[in-house]
This record gives sequence, structure tokens and C-alpha cells, in this order.
Amino acid sequence: MDSVGVAAAAAHDAGPGPAWQSKCPWGAPNTTSISCSLADVMSEQLAKELQLEEENAAFPEVVAVAEGPFITGENVDTSSDLMLAQMLQMEFDREYDAQLRREEKKINGDSKVSISFENYRKVHPYDSDSSEDEVDWQDTRHDPYRADKPTTTPRRGFIGKGKDITTKHDEVVCGRKNTARMENFAPEFQVGDGIGMDLKLSNQVFNALKQHAYSEERRSARLHEKKEHSTAEKAVDPKTRLLLYKMVNAGMLETITGCISTGKESVVFHAYGGKSTTEDKVIPPECAIKVFKTTLNEFKNRDKYIKDDYRFKDRFSKLNPRKIIRMWAEKEMHNLTRMQNAGIPCPQVVILKKHVLVMSFIGKDQVPAPKLKDVTLSSEDMKKAYYQTLNMMQQLYKECNLVHADLSEYNMLWHDGKVWLIDVSQSVEPTHPHGLEFLFRDCKNVSQFFQKGGVAEALNERELFNAVSGLNITADNEVDFQAEIEALEKMNEDHVQNHGKKLATFSSDGDPPIYDE
Repeated sequence: MDSVGVAAAAAHDAGPGPAWQSKCPWGAPNTTSISCSLADVMSEQLAKELQLEEENAAFPEVVAVAEGPFITGENVDTSSDLMLAQMLQMEFDREYDAQLRREEKKINGDSKVSISFENYRKVHPYDSDSSEDEVDWQDTRHDPYRADKPTTTPRRGFIGKGKDITTKHDEVVCGRKNTARMENFAPEFQVGDGIGMDLKLSNQVFNALKQHAYSEERRSARLHEKKEHSTAEKAVDPKTRLLLYKMVNAGMLETITGCISTGKESVVFHAYGGKSTTEDKVIPPECAIKVFKTTLNEFKNRDKYIKDDYRFKDRFSKLNPRKIIRMWAEKEMHNLTRMQNAGIPCPQVVILKKHVLVMSFIGKDQVPAPKLKDVTLSSEDMKKAYYQTLNMMQQLYKECNLVHADLSEYNMLWHDGKVWLIDVSQSVEPTHPHGLEFLFRDCKNVSQFFQKGGVAEALNERELFNAVSGLNITADNEVDFQAEIEALEKMNEDHVQNHGKKLATFSSDGDPPIYDE
């Protein structure tokens, strides 16, 4: 007998050892053969019992802990009919969803246009394992909802063989290529989801769209540059802002509070006055800063009021908008100075810097005086305002030698119980080729406003025109009246051309030198 057999026999004769030897995992297991029938071997209940015996023998402590309230999937209480019904329904839903996915794959195949049965799925929202295709798209680079770009043809210029050959000039291939190339257009050019719709663009259509996209891009660049160098938005571009900064730094203005009015030609800001730079100039406590817009698009017929004014005729030019705006601001300054010398209530000019005009503020505590159209007046105040307006129109025509040219309830303020005139940048002299037309329009606006306001003494437009101008045009209707006005303007224009522009002067005494009866 060899040594191995002797050792085995000795171990068998020694009998059972200590308890720690039987528990040693490296020790030889004490196996006892149990005779059983084939039916017992195939019994599922017997298999579970054997498995439990092995677990109890190997892990007795774990089994003791597991006897507590811990529940696993194997020992779920199935005595409840509701629980069994839910489990069966869940299993049925999974099988139904799997069948829908197989139908989708069968119907779609390799087609670019696919259908989906997603709306017919019956999976429960709390079932996380219901779909095999669920992917967290946040963690992937591929967007499943973005259509794939069309494949390009190889370098040799064709794909396929024989009758199935497709060249790079194929209409469908070129159409899809052009659709994909539309994504290279500017972001502002909306192209839509042409790839997803399998859109096929011909070369002619693509070239037209490409040219249009480039034109739109250049146009938007021009508009952006124009806005950067103009005062289209709130009239404050870098150059205008620099002018305002200089006024504040020089102490002329204490602070600029904000915008109080916007119009087609200018924007008005409120500011608190500072110290005066000269002894003869007094800066009011509150000022109005009128910044003229430098874009002619805001007020396209502006040249109509300035190119025929002999004071600025030689300096007028359409080629430089900023210079035109400076003349426009200078024109309002001169007109306000004339009105102030005549005693007409109007803003007092403080200083003019290029296209920025600083005036006294008509109002109190940053609140501007209301316009005549916005204020509610009693019958006595309305009557008083009418006679004040009539008197100011006569003073403006005879003493200042001016026609307002845009007089209405929008350009008259009510402050301290009287009417104030504003916005006289477009005012012209009566010798202007359209001066009398402007005057008749002003008379029409004033007459209609006060007649609607209930002033019984208000004259009609023809009577008011004769009262202001001193002319005696006796026409029965408005058409004949305007015809006579145009005849007088033509006569005046010929007179000015024959005798030169020096005929009309800046003097404010007496009536205008023409329009004699």
C-alpha cells in the first residue's frame, strides 16, 4: 500500500475529529450517499429543500438575519389576487411592446421615412426595464432625432455597377447635396429641416437661395453698421454720448436723469443744470436736452423745410446727413432766439453743441408740462388758450417773421396757466416758397382743435389765416383759397429771384416786406 492509501486509512480509523475540522472549508466533506428514485430527483420541491439545506449549513448566521422582515423577489406574498393581476398585466404589456417593436422593424426596414408605434405602447411608467432601446441621449454624441446627412459619392464619381450605377450628376443625389449645403448659410437665414423632409433642391434653386442669403447677410451688416454710427436708437450713439459727457464734466450740467419725449426727428432728455461757464449766461435749474437724430429715414421730408430757406440754402447738402442735422439744430436755436426776443413763451436756449441743443425745461421736478391735447381745460381756460395762441401766431408772423410750419395741439404745452410753443426747428420765414401753405396748415390745425374744444369764438381756417397774415383773400371755398395762396407764393418766388435773397432779413420790426395788397 502506498503512502496516500495509508494516510487515508489512518484518517478513517481515527474517527471524527474536533468540531473546527468539520467546519473547515478546505477539509474533505463528509458525503453520504442517499438512495432516491428518479421521480424524487426530478421533483422541484426536493431541489428547493436541498438548496435551503446547503444554504443553512454554509451560512447559518445569514439565514438567521434573513428570517426578519426582509422581502426578496422569491418570497413575495402572492396570496393577493390584485398583486397577481398586476404582475400578469405587466408581463402581457412587455410581450405586447416587444411585438410592436418587431412590427416597426419589419415595416420600416431600411426606408428613410419610418413609422412608429410609440403611442400604442402599454408599458407602465414605473417599469424601467420595459424598453430595450431606451438610451440616455444626454450622454451620447449622436442625436437620434437629427436626420443623417446624405452620403457623398466616392472620388471616382459613381457608385454601383451596371444598370444600378449612380453618378455624381444624378438629380436625386445633387438635390440632397444642395439641401445639406444649405446648413452653411448664415445663422440669420432660416433654412428649416430640409434634410429631415428629404428635400431635393435643383442647382438653379440652390444658387438663387445662396445669392439671396449672401445679400441678406450684407444688408444686415450695413444696417448694423448704420445703427452703430447714427442716432436711430434713442439718439445716443458714441459721438452723442461723448458730447453729453463733456457737458457734464465741464459742470454745465449736473446730471442727466433720463428720456422724457421721443419724436420722428429728435429725442428729449431731462437734466439738472450746473454752474454757468460765463457770467452773462444763466443755466436754469432744470434743462431739456434735445438730441436730433442723424438718420434721414426718421424724417425724410426734412430737406423740404431747409433747402429753400435762404439762411441755409448755400450750406445745404444731401451728401452729409450729420451736417444737415447740425443745420437743423442751428435753425431751431435761431428760431427760439427770435421768439424769446419777441416775448413769446418758449424754451430758453442755453447752448448748442453740434446736433445737441440744451434748453430750459418746461415743467417741474422732472415732470414735463402736458401737451394741449392731453390736458383737460375748463371752458374759460380753453377760451383763454385760444386767444393766447392767436396772439402768438400773429407775433410769430409779424414780429419774428416766422411761420411755425407744424403748429398743432401736439406742439403746444400748458404750463403756469398759459400756452408755450415748442418744436420750431422746421419753422420758416414767410418768404419761403411754401411759407403760406405751411401757415394755412397751421391755421387749419388750430381752428379745428379749438372748435372741437367748444370755443364758440374760434375762427375757421380761412378767417384765421387772414387774421394772422394780414392778407385779404376772399375765396368762397378751400380749393380756391389754396389756389390764391399758391399764386401769391409764385409771385413771391419770382420777386425773390429777381431781387436776390437779401430781400428777407432777420430784422423783426414791422410786417414782412412782401405780400402787399
